[in-house]
This record gives sequence, C-alpha cells and structure tokens, in this order.
Amino acid sequence: MASVTRETERKYEAPAAAEETGGPDAAASGALLDALARTEGVARVTGRGVEELDATYFDTDDGRLAAARTTLRRRTGGHDAGWHLKLPVPTDGDARDELHAPLADTLPADLARLLRSRTRDAPLGPVLRLRTIRRRHTLHGADGTLLAEAATDTVRAERLDGAPGGLAGATTAWREIEIERAAGAPASLLDRIEERLTAAGIHRSKDRSKFARALTDTGPPPETWPAPDPAPAPGTAGAEVLAHVARWHRALVALDTDVRRDLPDSVHQLRVATRRLRGAFKTYRKVLDRVVTDPVGEELKWLAGELAPARDNEVLTARLAHLLDTTDPALVLGPAPARLRLHSTPRAAEARDRVRAALDSPRHLALLTALARLATDPPLRPAAHRPAREVLPAALARDHRRLAARLDHALALPPGPGRDHALHQARKAAKRARYAAEAARPALGKPAKRHRKRVKAVQQLLGVHQDSVVAREALRQLAVEAHGAGESAFTWGLLYGTEQSRAEAAERELPELWEKVREEGPPGPGG
Repeated sequence: MASVTRETERKYEAPAAAEETGGPDAAASGALLDALARTEGVARVTGRGVEELDATYFDTDDGRLAAARTTLRRRTGGHDAGWHLKLPVPTDGDARDELHAPLADTLPADLARLLRSRTRDAPLGPVLRLRTIRRRHTLHGADGTLLAEAATDTVRAERLDGAPGGLAGATTAWREIEIERAAGAPASLLDRIEERLTAAGIHRSKDRSKFARALTDTGPPPETWPAPDPAPAPGTAGAEVLAHVARWHRALVALDTDVRRDLPDSVHQLRVATRRLRGAFKTYRKVLDRVVTDPVGEELKWLAGELAPARDNEVLTARLAHLLDTTDPALVLGPAPARLRLHSTPRAAEARDRVRAALDSPRHLALLTALARLATDPPLRPAAHRPAREVLPAALARDHRRLAARLDHALALPPGPGRDHALHQARKAAKRARYAAEAARPALGKPAKRHRKRVKAVQQLLGVHQDSVVAREALRQLAVEAHGAGESAFTWGLLYGTEQSRAEAAERELPELWEKVREEGPPGPGG
C-alpha cells in the first residue's frame, strides 16, 4: 500500500551561476545559503550532499493528468526512489499530497485506482524523462528541530513518444530551487524564507511543477480543464451555468480520489457534488437541454444513492454518540456505548464496500465520461446566449415557487409520518434553491447571496427535523436490540424523547422563518 505525505513547498528560479565552491553546477548559490541562514527562526543550515535522480513521467495521450494538475512519475536515485503520485490540495496552493509506492516495473494497482476518475481508464504512457542533479540542505531551529528542506536542482528534460502535443525528442534544461516546509514547522516559515530570498534577488517560479514546466518548454502548454468549444460569451447565462457545472465536475473528479483514500468528510462532499450538478441541470433547464442532461442527472442520482448509506451511518453514529456523551452518566444504563458500536460498525463496513464497488463500476466510469463530454460539447439552448442577469432570476423564481408549494403542503398536514415525509421533500427543494442561488451569485451578486443565506436557514431547520426523524428510528431499533439482549432500554427511550422534543421545536420555529423568506423572495430580473 502506498504511503502518504503532504508536501508544502514553493519553487524559485535559481541564480544564473553558483557562487559557492563547487562550480556552476553546484546546487545552491552563496546568496541562497546566506538568505536561508538569515531567516528568522533558522539556527542552522546543513548540507546533505548531492543526489542524481532519473524520473519518467506518465500521462494519457490527451494530457488528462496535466489538466487535473496531477503528477505521476517513476523515479530512481535519491532517498525516495519509487512511484510517486502527487495530487493538488484545493485549500492550499503550496501543498500537494504525495503518495509513494515502492519501485516496480509497472504502476501499482492502488495508485492506478486513485487515478481512475482522472484518466477514465485511458492508457497511461511515458511522456517526459527528467534527469536531475540535486543538492540538498536542511534548515533547523535552535533546538535542532527540522524546519524545512532546500534543494537546488539542475534539470534536463526530454519529451518522449506519446507526449500530448509535443515533439518527441525535444529537450529543455533549467535550474530551480525548492523549499519544502517540514511537518510541524510554523505555517509562516515559507513566507519568512521568501522575504529573504526576494531580498537576495531570488524570485518565485511561474511554474507549479517540473512536469508542467517541461511540457510547456517542449511543446504547447498543458491543456487546461476541458472547456466548451466554442465557449458562450462572458456574461451570458450559458457562461455562468457552465462555470458552475465545471466547478462541481472538477470537485467530483477530485473527491472520487479522496473517497478511495478514506479522507475525512470525503463521502459527504462527493455526495454534495453530485447533488449540485444534478440540481444545476434541473434548475437551469432553459440553459442546458434536458434531453442530454436528464440521463446524466439520473446517473448522478444513482451515485448519490450508493454514497447515502455510508454518509447517513456516519452522521447518525456521530449524533447518537454525542447524545450519549452529553447525557447524565447516571441515566446511561447498561452498555449503551458498546451497543451503539455493535449497531453501527457492521453497517459502516457494508456501506464502505458499497461505495468502493460503485466507484469501481463501469457505470461510474460511464458517468465520468458523460460529464467530460458534456463539458466540451454542452447542449446549450437559445437562452444560454442571453444575458445571465435576465435568465437566471427566472430559474431562481421557479425553484422558490417549488419550495413554497412543498412547504405549504407540509405545514398544512397534521403532525405524524405524513408530515415528516412532506417536510423532508421540502428540505430537498430548499437545498436545490440554495444551490441555484450559489450558481447565480457570480452574475447576480449580493441579492443572490442574500437569497442563498435565507434559503439555507430554511434548509438547515428542516435538516434538524429530518435528522431527528432518522435518529428516532435508529433509537427505536437500538432499544429493540438492547431489550432482545437482556439490556436496559431506558437510555434509548430517554434519547428518543430528546430527539422528539428537538423535532417539535423545529416545527414550531419553521412557519415564522418561512414567512419571512417567502416575503423577501428571490432576486428579480437585473439582480
């Protein structure tokens, strides 16, 4: 199994010539070492010698990994020879997650699975060879703690057969500096180092990776994320809706990998991405032709359904565990925490297996392919070419009316299962209205932002109610299981009453909140 590290690094253009002993091929100049040594908090800079690295980089024929800012290489030499997969971290432009697998002739299966959402099973082939002479230095604090590693690299790159858009045999060479912050070092360290480097005339590189630079220098720049050709004019409804769809398409592709890695909250976020895409297709059906988007939406619904048990069990277990933790210990009778684990653990394992099976299925691969095709050849309707500020408000108004109809129906019903179901359907409508407002915000500005905030409040209150409905059903089942095992069911009944009180409070609060949101309504034409 591959090991994972998070690297947080910045790249700089190396000085034209080295000043320290060792000649023009030395990996760090005197100016660099002086700047590093003068950085606040750095007490010692230690040389770690020279490494010779030989790396072959892989991609599909049409550059799908480059488009997704993903790097795959097989490298020999140095202290970490093997297969390296580098994935971007959306929340930190300086960070990437590097997965390392031992050196082997072929790509390890666990890395191949992580790439599936990006490659969509297109074959990977060698596109670049990079040979690097690296001189390493480590930076330490006064107590000897490792703070960062500095590497000055002399790089020679060669384009290989199969490289997207390039000329096989084309070469390029350059020198660069990498500064990588060590785990546990202060977050401000890279900024402090950069201040010193800038003062020494050493500036940030415009390239995010060696892979990207080598591709650009030996052929056309790497392809960006798939875009429509021709693209709708800026400011049109089509441009705004497609930008929203592209954002969540990218998220879905990245989150596929996160779920396979079992990262926290990844199942939830992947489910959200499927819902946002499906909601956009439904809300903006005057912009995108439903003949094309409806089948894709149905497959998104299928994927969300496969993710649901894992997410629902995760939320429910956390909620019930919190209820137990915050209950007076004198009222927790019997082995309640153990009973909860016995109830949830097999369900969690079964749900994880179901998620993995879905992501590995041909059906999921077909969905990814359909989304990629839709991105490059979107089914634009005539309204897509009209100004967004004219078209999008009408879509928001339709979703608002849909929400109003569902909420009015639910509030007219007497308390009970029928009303619970109707409120859940209203929650789905509120979520769709919220997502629609998010998509419209770049075009409509503050009015869409305010509408989103108001509808989100309704959605969250309905969520409190629905979570209580689900929790009460689970608590009833736990009471039955406890009773059948000869345990006290008192605690589960007590918690059931707590959840019922929460639901009733949400129902009392809902009419006043909804009337306020109804009166304010969505933004009108022109924002």
